[in-house]
Amino acid sequence: MSSAKKRGVKDKWRDKDWYSIMAPSYFGGTDLGSIPSDDTSKLVGRVVDSTLYELTNDFAHQYLKMHFQISAVEGKTAQTIFKGHEYSRDYLRSLVRRRTTRIDILVNITTKDGYQIRLAVCAFTLSRIRTTQEHAIRALMKRIVEEKSKELNFDQYVQEIVLGKIASDIYNEAKKVAPLRHVGIRKSKLVAQPGQMIQPTIAG
Repeated sequence: MSSAKKRGVKDKWRDKDWYSIMAPSYFGGTDLGSIPSDDTSKLVGRVVDSTLYELTNDFAHQYLKMHFQISAVEGKTAQTIFKGHEYSRDYLRSLVRRRTTRIDILVNITTKDGYQIRLAVCAFTLSRIRTTQEHAIRALMKRIVEEKSKELNFDQYVQEIVLGKIASDIYNEAKKVAPLRHVGIRKSKLVAQPGQMIQPTIAG
C-alpha cells in the first residue's frame, strides 16, 4: 500500500469520534460498548446487538440475544430503545424433543402507550398432546399476551417478555390443559412507535 493510501486510512479514523452506547433505563442503563462515527446523524437508527447476560450478569441469560436501536445522541453518549430479542439458535434447538408437541403463535400487540410489537410465543409439552389441547393452549397464549398489552406501557411490557414474567403467566394457565416443559417468548420485534405506520409482517 502506498504511503498516500496509508495516510488516507489513518485520516479516516482520526476524523471519527467514539460514542458510548447505553441500554434504555428500563434495562438498567448499562453501557453496551462504544461505536465510532464522524457524524452523529449516521448513528441514529443503527441497531446494536447484546445479550441479556450482559445486562444482568446472570450466566443463565446467555441464550437471549437483545437488539437495541440508537434513538438519540447526547454529547458522546448514544441512547437506545429496545428493538427486539430472540432465543439463540442453539438454545431453541435444545428445546426440541421427539414425541412431544411444539406450539407456536405469531401475534401483533399494541401496548397501553401505543407501541406495536410482534411476538413469537412458543410452548413445548412433556409428551404428545391432542389437537384440542393444542388449540386451547394456543388460544390461551394469545389471550394472555394481548390482555397484558392493554395493562402495561412499552417499558413495562418489554421487561416482562424478556425477563419471563408473561411466559410464566402463560405456563401457569396452560399447564392446567396439558403438562408443559417450557413456555417462552422466543422472539419479539418493535414494529412501530406511536404515530408510525406498522411494518409489513415477517414470518418467524
